[in-house]
Amino acid sequence: MKKIKKVLDGIAAVSSSSSVQPGIKENDIQETLQSEHFQLCKTVRHGFPYQPSSMAFDPVQKILAVGTQAGALRLFGRPGVECYCQHESGAAVIQLQFLINEGALVSALTDNSLHLWNLRQKRPAILHSLKFSKERITFCHLPFQSKWLYVGTERGNIHIVNVESFTLSGYVIMWNKAIELSSKSHPGPIVHISDNPMDEGKLLIGFESGIVVLWDLKSKKADYRYNYDEAIHSVAWHHEGKQFICSHSDGTLTMWNVRSPARPAQIITPHGKQPKDGKKPEPCKPILKVEYRTSRSGDPFIILSGGLSYDTAGRRPCLTVMHGKSIAVLEMDYPIVDFLTLCETPYPNDFQDPYAVVILLEKDLAVIDLEQIGYPIFENPYPMSIHESPVTCCEYFADCPAELIPALYSVGVRQKRQGYSKKEWPVSGGNWGLGAQSYAELIITGHADGSVKFWDASAITLQMLYKLKTAKIFEKCRNKDDKPNTDIVDEDPYAIQIISWHPESRILCVAGVSAHVMIYKFSKQEATSDISMIEVRLQYETNDIESPNGDPVQPLLTPGTSSTNSQPAIPQSHPSTSSSSSDGIRDNVPCLKVRSSSLKQSVGYQIELVVQLVWVNGEPPQQITSIAVNSAYELVVFGNCNGIAIVDYLQKTILLNLCTFELYGSNDPYQRQPKSPRKTRQPSGGLSDINEGSSTSEDRCKSPTSGSGSPYNSEDEQKMAHFIEKAKMSRKLSLPTELKPELVKESGEHQTKAHKKYLANDVSRRQQRRSHEFARSKSYPNFNIRDNSFSRSRSSSVTSIDKESREAISALHFCETFTRKNDTSISPCLWVGTTLGTVLVIALNLPQSGEQRLLQPVIVSPSGTILKLKGAILRMAFLDASGSLIPPAYEPWQEPNAPEEKDEKDKLKKRRPVSVSPSTSQEISENQYAVICSEKQAEVVSLPSQNCIHKQSITETSFVLRADMVAMSNSICLACFCANGHIMTFGLPSLRPLLDVNYLPLTDMRIARTFCFTNNGQALYLVSPTEIQRITYSQETCENLQEMLGELFTPVETPEAPNRGFFKGLFGGGAQSLDREELFGESGSGKPVRSLAQHIPGPGGIEGVKGAASGVVSDLARARLALDERGQKLGELDERTAAMLASAEAFSKHAHDMMLKYKDKKWYQF
Repeated sequence: MKKIKKVLDGIAAVSSSSSVQPGIKENDIQETLQSEHFQLCKTVRHGFPYQPSSMAFDPVQKILAVGTQAGALRLFGRPGVECYCQHESGAAVIQLQFLINEGALVSALTDNSLHLWNLRQKRPAILHSLKFSKERITFCHLPFQSKWLYVGTERGNIHIVNVESFTLSGYVIMWNKAIELSSKSHPGPIVHISDNPMDEGKLLIGFESGIVVLWDLKSKKADYRYNYDEAIHSVAWHHEGKQFICSHSDGTLTMWNVRSPARPAQIITPHGKQPKDGKKPEPCKPILKVEYRTSRSGDPFIILSGGLSYDTAGRRPCLTVMHGKSIAVLEMDYPIVDFLTLCETPYPNDFQDPYAVVILLEKDLAVIDLEQIGYPIFENPYPMSIHESPVTCCEYFADCPAELIPALYSVGVRQKRQGYSKKEWPVSGGNWGLGAQSYAELIITGHADGSVKFWDASAITLQMLYKLKTAKIFEKCRNKDDKPNTDIVDEDPYAIQIISWHPESRILCVAGVSAHVMIYKFSKQEATSDISMIEVRLQYETNDIESPNGDPVQPLLTPGTSSTNSQPAIPQSHPSTSSSSSDGIRDNVPCLKVRSSSLKQSVGYQIELVVQLVWVNGEPPQQITSIAVNSAYELVVFGNCNGIAIVDYLQKTILLNLCTFELYGSNDPYQRQPKSPRKTRQPSGGLSDINEGSSTSEDRCKSPTSGSGSPYNSEDEQKMAHFIEKAKMSRKLSLPTELKPELVKESGEHQTKAHKKYLANDVSRRQQRRSHEFARSKSYPNFNIRDNSFSRSRSSSVTSIDKESREAISALHFCETFTRKNDTSISPCLWVGTTLGTVLVIALNLPQSGEQRLLQPVIVSPSGTILKLKGAILRMAFLDASGSLIPPAYEPWQEPNAPEEKDEKDKLKKRRPVSVSPSTSQEISENQYAVICSEKQAEVVSLPSQNCIHKQSITETSFVLRADMVAMSNSICLACFCANGHIMTFGLPSLRPLLDVNYLPLTDMRIARTFCFTNNGQALYLVSPTEIQRITYSQETCENLQEMLGELFTPVETPEAPNRGFFKGLFGGGAQSLDREELFGESGSGKPVRSLAQHIPGPGGIEGVKGAASGVVSDLARARLALDERGQKLGELDERTAAMLASAEAFSKHAHDMMLKYKDKKWYQF
């Protein structure tokens, strides 16, 4: 039914389209994309697990598992082998326990449920669940090679679960039986359970109050009870089973001999000051965890977290390693959540020989090498530094030029830190998948500290290639007193807001929150140069806008000519008073100060030009909402809610500097009120949201151009409207307030208009007189200022001052197309989209390449072409007559720091000319199609006639957050992500609906800010402050995903058990085994209480695995894996049989020799 609905919607969309251009038939372009080419699914999640809560390690399989507070489960094998799972309840993971070398994992959650995960499939699934209803789970313990799981509860009781059937045993250890009369009060929750390494029948139980009990499982009574005054946090055994150590809340460690329960054998305060008079050391912070690991070749290791002295306020969290007489204190950048010691053997009754410590921090994962002097850390091969500084924006590029990744890697490898451990990464389990994708993929992330990171995302992996620090081109304040008061954001003034990157030319352009734009060129050679900088005075002259008749603006007829065409477009800027006026008003001052000294730039991206907006009459510059750069034209354009500016970064000059309404010329359909000055600092827009556990203030999330204060009927409506404002700000767009009521219809909420309409009173525009003069300078160009004055109306009310609705620039696109109606040739131009749904075209007249391009100005002039859509313009693209995407003109990358030629003219001649320029344009009879997507609808316009041949309404009750024209299956489609969570695709040029899936409701601003589509059916978004979620909407990728994913479980032989030795075996000194089946089974313990826990079958059983199989390849892979396992087990059995046969033959021979030797001797002759 869904496919039928899609087809019907497509027919309706085509039939409701505008009139088809004469001479153009709809079937001229054969579209190959169909609905069956699309399918939506998650592929892989990268980054550090957000808000981790627990950790476990399989020492045989070498797999690491991390649980989070949101119920997520992340599994890590060798670099490139990762897996993400999610508990449906979303409850926090308390503890994880591997069934070592069994390909299974047990998770305990705060909702008092236990889950058994099957790791023998590429996408792990739950086999069984057990939900406790009367007691809260606090601690779990699963002995090695045992199927009986001990579960401790808040009431102090211990229940036993069979992990094979996930059923309760009737054997229960009650707290009152465990402590008997040793305490008059309840001992508190269970904080530790472990069996004696040398005797499986003895269970050590730790209660929070400080009581430890050694319980005999067979006799069902306590052998010993150990009491201490301080609360217990953790317990650890010595491998011989004669001693154990406890960590306490006062920062002490107590060492106990098993047979001496009266007092501790030793009390240690690792970080306490020892008084000289023999008194008790001063109390320290709690030691949250301790591990006791023995070594065959030396002293044991005691490793602990916490326990610092209270007088070390402000000191970073530490991990303490005590080895013999030495104590090493390792400082961490974040609080420690958990740590595990990695040992050579999985057997607890053998020397552990620890070789590394895995430390799970709140925002990082570190591994310490215990075998090298100084305990160096391992270099983390996982992409866990995504959140090193909070991600503020990102872009995704698929099918990039193949040489890009090696080029970025070659310059990024020089940035790597030194001093890492030389050993291989110890988490090395699993196998890589078979990469079916052969194209290169790149992800670029912008961060709050001004850094830009390039990531290799090919074949569903992620690896950082190169990091660019943009903040180093600015002067930094040494202290807060020196900080200038020209900042427009309260924090993170260097944060990256928008990224524009061209893979072919390697030109990078980024916009920051301090209203600055930076253009970078890629170079493989170091350079030292001054930083070129241009200051732009972009001032808005009117305030409120409305349609002439108070009605929604209808699409306008495009005039053939415009009064602005005759005006020469050369560098211009608005009037300037002075940077320091008598009343202290800031004017002509940028927000950031560029370094005045020469900058040594290393290989990689090197700064070409910095453009900064300046304060105007005490009013700060508005943040930039859209940017575009073109390497063939060597132009960069940017806009905000005030206007638009075009800069020639080759000549370092301003070509255009206009308010938005000035682009209309005499065709402006809106009545605009004079602007009243506003002197308020802008919020940072909530870009840095790494600490999202606390609620951010509303001011940080408001758009600087949004209306402030509209009457709402309830608090819920206020929250909803505020959330919508945040979503719009997250895309750096300021949308017209007339559209806002439509965004909340879905929830039945109605919003009054955010601004009232006012008639323009006494507004007169003087004829704009421009005086022009070029002045070139490598660092600070000078410009003559144009005279532009307005008679301002002072009669507007306070409401009109506060409620501004400016027309912001929301989309920019360089292209070579038909600029005006009836054009017979294509020429370079710039298409400009605004938040009011208007598309304006600016013509570019470029000089010939070579020396003329350096000397002659670029002529920029509005063409008069105006198109109208409903909602803010998000994206524009162009198709040729065959329906193929027309990429913007570009110049292939060349080394910018190559040695200069002897003759400068020869160097200029080698510059590649622009593919099409006005002087070389040829008459082209073929048509082009402009594809324009707004927040509400999409249109395909035929050029040069400018007739709308296809129109599609995307959403009525919501709005589009992100739209991209992407290549897929040798065709082009439009992909959209809406605020209501729908992901939709449309065929081009017909705009037929091909996919509509309700995927992900917009729950926070991070998704709105980071969601992006790219070619070949790929997309991504930041699912948490530390993680990137990649998805695909391609049917082909979904089918191949099973092969591409890595395998976590690999058949590995369990190491041999430690040799008991002759005397230990003879006199019983070795490990004592226990028949748990007889003790805990129904025959020995009886039936459990039915109401205590409920068994829930999981979808990951054999039936679930069969149902979840995707295609023949998956079945074959599983069959092959099963055959491999069976063959390996048969091989092991064969080897053991042969070994036993050889041993029997040897014994028989020795026995026969002994018999012959003593055959004829009497007993007294022995």
